[in-house]
Amino acid sequence: MWQFGVVRHGAVGSLRGRLLRRLAGLLALLMVFSGWSAYWNGREAADTAYDRTLLASARAIADGLIAQDGELRANVPYIALDTFAYDSAGRIYYQVLDPAGTLVSGYEHLPAPPPGTPRTDDYPALARFYDGEYRGEGVRLVSLLQPVTEPQLNGIAEIRVAETLGARERMARSLLTDTLWRIGLLALGALLLVWLVVSAALRPLHRLSEAVEERRPDDLRPLPLVDVHLELKPLVSSLNHFTERLRAQFERQAQFIADASHDLRTPLAALKARVELGLREREPAHWRETLEDAAQHTERLTHLANQLLSLARIESGAQAIAEGGAARLDLAALARELGLAMAALAHKRGVALALEAERPVWVLGEPTLLNELLNNLVDNALAHTPAGGNVVIRVLEPGVLEVEDDGPGIPPDEREKVFARFYRRDTQSKGAGLGLAIVGEICRAHRAEIELADGRHGGLRVRVRFGEPPA
Repeated sequence: MWQFGVVRHGAVGSLRGRLLRRLAGLLALLMVFSGWSAYWNGREAADTAYDRTLLASARAIADGLIAQDGELRANVPYIALDTFAYDSAGRIYYQVLDPAGTLVSGYEHLPAPPPGTPRTDDYPALARFYDGEYRGEGVRLVSLLQPVTEPQLNGIAEIRVAETLGARERMARSLLTDTLWRIGLLALGALLLVWLVVSAALRPLHRLSEAVEERRPDDLRPLPLVDVHLELKPLVSSLNHFTERLRAQFERQAQFIADASHDLRTPLAALKARVELGLREREPAHWRETLEDAAQHTERLTHLANQLLSLARIESGAQAIAEGGAARLDLAALARELGLAMAALAHKRGVALALEAERPVWVLGEPTLLNELLNNLVDNALAHTPAGGNVVIRVLEPGVLEVEDDGPGIPPDEREKVFARFYRRDTQSKGAGLGLAIVGEICRAHRAEIELADGRHGGLRVRVRFGEPPA
């Protein structure tokens, strides 16, 4: 819910301060992302540069391989050894293996390429680059395969060159530091500019916040379109639209409470009078009759209370649907489950309950509300169908539900009225006049169309058509 307070210059917690803090947070996230991107771009650039150096060193060593007396020897030239020196950033190791895998020269136990390491396509060489660990440090390695075709020795030798990651890290950190300095200075300049712009733009809100601050909590009149910038007028219009919907909601709630109170007062008064009358009787048989009447009245009150709770739940369900909380449901499966649950009641009343659903029919909806819709339609049909009659539930494509009965039906001139709350065609009916009202509200929440028509064999046919089925 929108809240406004008086904007004072330099006030702690002002809207201007909140905007700037959020902007600073956004800029901080951008700095983190840019720093992360700069670091990994620096690492990629460092890997490209240093990988080329590793491969050049491996090639220099490969050029010095000779076969003598059937054995491979490594004559490492000075230009290759020059890179194998300590520096302030890291260290380089090498290893030469003959075709049999025996160490010829260099350091022992350098990591071998992991299985499946691909050959590089960046250089015309049988080389593979990979990461590993050597002597407790992370290293970057190259494995160069060098064919040996001397008369006394024939096969593939392997040269491995490894470098600790210090130099690469130093280069990446340098790029990261430079990037963060530049972005930090840019962010400070942007915050200063935004501070000045927002300070000027928020001045018209001072009058609007004063107008809201002076209102009473129950004052839901539209806000006046005070002299604000053109960009702020949609905000005022949106607030007025929201206030109008809120006032309408409060009016519906007040009307609902008034109607519920009116409809509850009569059965409660009748129940109280019947109990008081029974207490005056002296015969146990009269007491039992009083208790049976009280039980019937209590059952009606319980049913009415459940219907009132159902109406209250519809608003939250409609809000969940509007906020994207609808689920993909099989309407045929819901109808089948309800039919099984209502079969005993239909049998007790001597009514045949049938389901016609050939295949799954998918709709978008809120499961609790759809179950309530089905329950009210079938319960209403069973209540108005005489013994020996039929009630049929049909689920058709695309997204159509029908409930048809053999009851007396509803005249066409009254079919719109039955969706009003507490409307009863027969004043002697035991119902509260909420069943079809609940159905209508659930259809409204699902944006479904409901139609009342004559049944095929008399009675009433209720058709509910949902929107386009989900893919």
